[in-house]
Amino acid sequence: MLELIRELALFEKAPQEVTVTLAHFEESGFGENPVWWGFVAENSEKKIVAIAIYYIRYSTWKGQTMYLEDIVVTEAYRRFGIGQQLLNVLKQEAKEKNLPFIQWQVLEWNEPAILFYKKNNAELDAEWINCKIEVE
Repeated sequence: MLELIRELALFEKAPQEVTVTLAHFEESGFGENPVWWGFVAENSEKKIVAIAIYYIRYSTWKGQTMYLEDIVVTEAYRRFGIGQQLLNVLKQEAKEKNLPFIQWQVLEWNEPAILFYKKNNAELDAEWINCKIEVE
């Protein structure tokens, strides 16, 4: 899974930004108190070729919602419908957990992803600006 995250960072021209350790990644998703959940797709050799990672976000207006952190399909397995299958599983998961919607971000230059999301009737919102504060 972490290999796919690194592949995504390379695609997004920011490989140096992946600073999470394997231990922290595993503890955060598979430890006693996970903060993220996900789904994987495997090839016939049982190698993970795609992931979808989400967490529960709280909106003061809507309550709990699903935040899709990443869908990543390794390059060799793109255009086979794997991303669509993962999105469908996420929608089902949100429905089962009574989460009213799934929210995520996409880079404005990632045209293949934008087209994929538009094909799925996603609303793209250009009104909000991303913000963050580094904690020292």
